[in-house]
Amino acid sequence: MPTIFFYGPKLSTDKKKIMIKEFTEAASLATGLPQSSFVVYLCDVAREDVGVGGELISEKTKT
Repeated sequence: MPTIFFYGPKLSTDKKKIMIKEFTEAASLATGLPQSSFVVYLCDVAREDVGVGGELISEKTKT
């Protein structure tokens, strides 16, 4: 089964439903495989656990 992983910020349940639906539809359209073939994982990642350009995101953008 094709698998899609998304690593990003914590999302509400409503936003998770939208993300899973949209990822599945786009992947199905791009590959020609049925939507039922796809598995989608949404993985919460805290800003202090991600670095870009050698710095923690949490320290680069204080919001």
